[in-house]
Amino acid sequence: MAGSITSERPPVVEGRRDGPLIVTEDMELLDDLLRLCAAAGAEPDVHHSVPERSGSWEGAPLVLVGDDAAARCRGATRRPGVLLVGRDQDDPDVWRRAVEIGADCVLRLPDAEGWLVDRIADVVEGVGRQALTVGVIGGRGGAGASTLACALAVSAARGGRRTMLVDGDPLGGGLDVLLGGEQVEGRRWPDFAASKGRVAGGALEESLPELHALRVLSWDRGDSVVIPPEAMRSVLAAARRRGGVVVVDLPRRVDEGVAEALAQLDLGLLVVPAELRAVAAANRVASTVGMVLQDLRVVVRGPYAAGLDEQWVADALGLPLAGELPVEAGLLAAQEGGAPPGRARGPLARFCTAFWERALTGGGVS
Repeated sequence: MAGSITSERPPVVEGRRDGPLIVTEDMELLDDLLRLCAAAGAEPDVHHSVPERSGSWEGAPLVLVGDDAAARCRGATRRPGVLLVGRDQDDPDVWRRAVEIGADCVLRLPDAEGWLVDRIADVVEGVGRQALTVGVIGGRGGAGASTLACALAVSAARGGRRTMLVDGDPLGGGLDVLLGGEQVEGRRWPDFAASKGRVAGGALEESLPELHALRVLSWDRGDSVVIPPEAMRSVLAAARRRGGVVVVDLPRRVDEGVAEALAQLDLGLLVVPAELRAVAAANRVASTVGMVLQDLRVVVRGPYAAGLDEQWVADALGLPLAGELPVEAGLLAAQEGGAPPGRARGPLARFCTAFWERALTGGGVS
């Protein structure tokens, strides 16, 4: 069990950091903490009391103090990121000792093992602000959702942002193909199908193909077409911890894996051609997706059927309007010539640039 005394946390920086400082003489507790550090990919610095070396206590990204060592840590410099760890679930004096050493939390093992592994891994990875995560969904087949997802990712990367593009549609043909990178080495979804628990964000990013200055998690050409919900949860959580931008291309059907992805989105874009049948189809998609995703917005794509405009489509769906995509002559030919969506000048590139300017500066996206 974990109890919070203060929510203040030590500042973190991007990139890998040193492991935590462990202070204990309890060998059984030390074995547990070393095991949890190993699970988080951390190499701790172990001491029986506050280290004599200047800066060791103050500079450690996280300090794990055993119950047995609390008295020896009195008087140490007060700092965030100190956790008091033990096993006795019924110790009435634990909170007093925690206050005496300025601990952020009191942790009781084994109940808090999962939480502690995540916290250790966070400081090792240097986790800061999570990525802005945007999902793109077609209102009907052929709406252009995959093209928009690729264009958004290419535009974000071109703007110098750390970007990951995740292909959540196993029947879509592969976003790596759309980006001209199906032959580029790197891991694909089947390599992560058995993922459960925590996936290291840095290792995920480094393992994926790099195309047009962004990382892409797509499908191979095999027969596997299922993303287990546990894998989707773990992989997307790892991608988000790296910060920057994550764009997820999603199918119209919502299975357990897609529901996990929707739950991690900051916002979703529903791409709807401006025609009556497309609006009717998109309404069914929106009602299903909206059961999981709170912030769903519509992108209307031309050409427009008689009597329709982008605001009419948004109003008919009862969704905020994120923008419109006029017809772009030559887009398909440019893609067939090897140009990724959103790279060339045109309505698609302008939409993506404007979208990120609003979304990443706190100005909203509607």
